[in-house]
Amino acid sequence: MVATHPVQFLTYDDYEAHEARVCIAEGEILGNARRVRKFTREQYFKSAALMSELFADVPSALANTLEIAKRCSLTLELGKPMLPDYPTPPVDGVRLPIDAYFRHASFEGLEARLKHLYPQEVREQKRPVYVERLEFEIKTILKMGFPGYFLIVGDFINWAKNNGCPVGPGRGSGAGSLVAYSLNITDLYGHEAVSQIVTFGTMAARAAIRDVGRVLDFPYGFCDGISKLIPNKPGQAVTLQLLPAERKKSDKMVYALEAEPVLAERERKEEDVHTLLELARKLEGLTRNVGMHAGGVLIAPGKLTDFCPLYLQPGSSSAVSQFDKNDVEAIGLVKFDFLGLATLTILEIARQFIMARHPAQKDFKFEDLPLNDARVYRLFAEGKTEAVFQFESIGMQRMLKDARPDRLEDLIAMNALYRPGPMDLIPTYIARKQGKEVPDYPDPRVKPMLEETYGIMVYQEQVMQTAQILGGYSLGGADMLRRAMGKKDEKEMAAHREIFRKGAGINGLSEEKADEVFDLMEKFAGYGFNKSHSAAYALLAYHTAWLKVHYTAEFFAANMTVEMGDTDKLKILHSDALKMDISFESPDVNRGDYRFEPTSNKSVRYGLGAIKGTGQQAIEAIVAARQSGGPFTSLFD
Repeated sequence: MVATHPVQFLTYDDYEAHEARVCIAEGEILGNARRVRKFTREQYFKSAALMSELFADVPSALANTLEIAKRCSLTLELGKPMLPDYPTPPVDGVRLPIDAYFRHASFEGLEARLKHLYPQEVREQKRPVYVERLEFEIKTILKMGFPGYFLIVGDFINWAKNNGCPVGPGRGSGAGSLVAYSLNITDLYGHEAVSQIVTFGTMAARAAIRDVGRVLDFPYGFCDGISKLIPNKPGQAVTLQLLPAERKKSDKMVYALEAEPVLAERERKEEDVHTLLELARKLEGLTRNVGMHAGGVLIAPGKLTDFCPLYLQPGSSSAVSQFDKNDVEAIGLVKFDFLGLATLTILEIARQFIMARHPAQKDFKFEDLPLNDARVYRLFAEGKTEAVFQFESIGMQRMLKDARPDRLEDLIAMNALYRPGPMDLIPTYIARKQGKEVPDYPDPRVKPMLEETYGIMVYQEQVMQTAQILGGYSLGGADMLRRAMGKKDEKEMAAHREIFRKGAGINGLSEEKADEVFDLMEKFAGYGFNKSHSAAYALLAYHTAWLKVHYTAEFFAANMTVEMGDTDKLKILHSDALKMDISFESPDVNRGDYRFEPTSNKSVRYGLGAIKGTGQQAIEAIVAARQSGGPFTSLFD
């Protein structure tokens, strides 16, 4: 069972309301919605004095409950990180403490990176900048007590690379860390300390209506019609609850009866609709089912059972934590996110094709590609980005044609801008990039870090840097400011405005100018995207586009192999390939393989696995028979 807080009934009415919800959820309802479960008016949470009076004739019963309670003791230490132990490998025969090993591994990894990036004479000039940044990051990570976290992530990445798993350049803010860039470490952990994380599905407005209707035995069409009246607004929460008397400015909730007058009218006039909505309101928000987090993995310092309860899903041999991701963080355990990305598989398949067909490219690596290829940026500028990671939508292609990107920084910015909210800034960005509008900087001191985006604060990091440079904020304080701006917490924002005014005054800004800059930061903070994440994804997009330009046949063969189960997607890829002068060889049992294959720079052989009704095992058996016995000579053969 999933652990929950005990239900306490302070009054009989509380108990009755709870019973109604439980009965509805369990289907114990007749047509008139009356309960069939038996109960008495004494079933509610009683005080200690009342219990003593009720059990005056059996005092041992109360004493026994206290004994049981004493034996059921559980102490949860909140707020203290509980990172997994990292058994450090020996360095020159000596096993270093984790902090010392973390420093050693970081600098060793940095040297390896620098050797790959720069020739000897340039390396010596560049090293001081990298060393200063690395020292700052190491000091911060050690102070926070997180060296083990980075070592473990390095462990995962290195294991994946050594075992044939394609790995991307990173995601999220971690992609901007020099420590994360430098580390290259291996070691494994036991399964008793590792699990995935539970998720709790709750009853949303539409689901609650359908569930109640099913229990009440209302016709499906009736319930479906009512549920479809509930507004469906992506990114916004919708509720069946009644509109509060005084609505707060910060209340972003969509109230169904306010947003859809037809639904409100039907509830007033139709008794069945009134009953349905009244009961659905009581169920809305309750846990409906248990699932598993798509990418979250929990790693504990020891056996997981020492830190949290576990849940075994029916038919599964792998346990998940009974704490969801928020509770996991609350008790100090660490969650790692592992996300699958089809693009990485496509790039890896294409890399294999390139090395197989081109002997000169036997050591081909995407990391070695130059990032200033004019032909690649021309592909982006012309909007020919079908199947290019993050840039394949029609809207994105239209933006690329208008902006005409010619450097990686443009791709990073566009990846961050093309989202609801920041889209409003796209026309300004394009106008400034094309020289039709002069970039405007709030202060000359922030020009260096706003120059690449033409004076627009596209990234969260730019908002934070502005707070540091002009407002005198610390790095941690700037992050707190960014979070407050994102939440639009009025009280917290007022406090931060005063802090910014004071810091800006010390840096020579008038109160009026400080407020002007603060307003500008506040405007962009709600839109701001994480640059590190956007940069990592833009790099993947560049690699994908480079492949499409320089190894077009390999590009389409890899994409169509990954998408061979999706006929609609195959049609789109086939059509795009024809536009790029790629021809296709028909499936051939004597030459084809399970996957699509490039046969020349301009042709692809259709994969046998894409033929309807075949399976990978059957095709592999056919190919194996052909390889051992030669070409097939007849249908019987």
